[in-house]
Amino acid sequence: MKTKHAIVIGSGVAGLSAAAYLARKGMRVTVLEKNATPGGRARKFEADGFMFDMGPSWYWMPDVFEKFYNDFGKTTADFYDLKRLDPSYKVFWKNGEGIDIPADMQQLEQLFEQFEPGSGLKIRKFLHEAAYKYEVGINDLVYKPSLSLLEFADMRLLNGLVKMDVFTSMKKHVRSFVSHPFLIELLEFPILFLGALPANTPALYSLMNYADMSLGTWYPMGGMHKIIEAFVAIAHSQGVELKFNAEVTAIETLAGKAKRVITSTDETLEADVIVGAGDYHHIDQHVLKLNDQSYTPKYWDSRKLAPSCLLYYVGLNTKLKNLTHHNLFFDADFMRHAKEIYEHPQWPADPLFYASVPSVTDPTVAPQGMENLFLLIPVAPGLIDTEETKEKYFNLIMHRLEERTQQSIRPHVVYKRSYAMSNFVADYHAFKGNAYGLANTLLQTAILKPRMKSKKISNLYYAGQLTVPGPGVPPSIISGKVVANLIEKEMLNA
Repeated sequence: MKTKHAIVIGSGVAGLSAAAYLARKGMRVTVLEKNATPGGRARKFEADGFMFDMGPSWYWMPDVFEKFYNDFGKTTADFYDLKRLDPSYKVFWKNGEGIDIPADMQQLEQLFEQFEPGSGLKIRKFLHEAAYKYEVGINDLVYKPSLSLLEFADMRLLNGLVKMDVFTSMKKHVRSFVSHPFLIELLEFPILFLGALPANTPALYSLMNYADMSLGTWYPMGGMHKIIEAFVAIAHSQGVELKFNAEVTAIETLAGKAKRVITSTDETLEADVIVGAGDYHHIDQHVLKLNDQSYTPKYWDSRKLAPSCLLYYVGLNTKLKNLTHHNLFFDADFMRHAKEIYEHPQWPADPLFYASVPSVTDPTVAPQGMENLFLLIPVAPGLIDTEETKEKYFNLIMHRLEERTQQSIRPHVVYKRSYAMSNFVADYHAFKGNAYGLANTLLQTAILKPRMKSKKISNLYYAGQLTVPGPGVPPSIISGKVVANLIEKEMLNA
């Protein structure tokens, strides 16, 4: 019997995950990557002795990574040294004070008590409830392809709907436990990147707080790109072939089946099955012919997106003080900025921002005596970025960074690169320049997301941040496994 050939479009986390699982199931797998290196948004680049991770910088849900490695007879330790950060991160609040968020649970409860007497026990209860949501959500819900409501007709899930807080907002849920503004913002910050205000986000997503505060914040020594190196190594071990600078420009179909793909190098490859792990919107609207598209332009324009972001990769010829590996600057109006992202899309007047200094933990990412600084401002997708805009916001947040940490930084900049919406479009065909995929609103959850399987092409499937289970590195790992299992069920066992 002839071995079936699977083509995976995109070598991001979801694409590499799908490719490795499909190869393990006995398929011949070819990954076609638009760019010159693997990783998608998790690529890296090096300049002037600095190594910059281009995208993801938070390592949460270590259990999801470990499960992936275990599926291929490996463990995390086979690929990199994983270090738990303590403090997990620092938060600069409106009073200008930098507050360390401890990794130790007892110390975390004591921190809550300092702001609001009685909240130490309340955060314990909050995280206990969040642990249940994490267990059911990450171990049950997200491993379903979400093609039918019948997938969720499971008594454990049905009985748990109330405990899952699907129909309660995050805003209401958080305020039922704490009332101090700082504690509220601390608990609401993980959902800032999910794509909606706390009032419009299901309290189910307090599972993110469990991932943050209970499971912890980690770092793979050598940089986040060590994850990509591990995934590529596993894919190669399964016989996967990766082709770079090979953008898929067309998918040819016949009688409702995809037959072959054509790349930017005019190479034509026959396919038994295709997994679109690049930008779903781009594949659906620009790679496929009109009659093969699952959705209309009107449908896509009606989707609510998670934020994009304005990024800066900065090399400094000095060491910094008063900063940890991860630093959140909540010294501006949280809700004002959130509304400028979600309700009235515009460039923010006074943005919150995030600063990562991985060289605090890892000396290999910067030359000796120097510092690697990564800056991020979440912004509404679809905005037009210019060099003038990028320079304006660089100086705005650098001024606040210098003021809050009481040191001069800009005179020590020896390398700087910015990255914004236009870059996301150019590099990834990102829909409206988004960085994080679809917003995780109730109306864009599970079966209400763009389908993992094409509506028109019987052997075309999708994985990644615009389909189930959603955005983020761990969900993308899971997305690759789920689509591979679906293909096995529908094609390999047919």
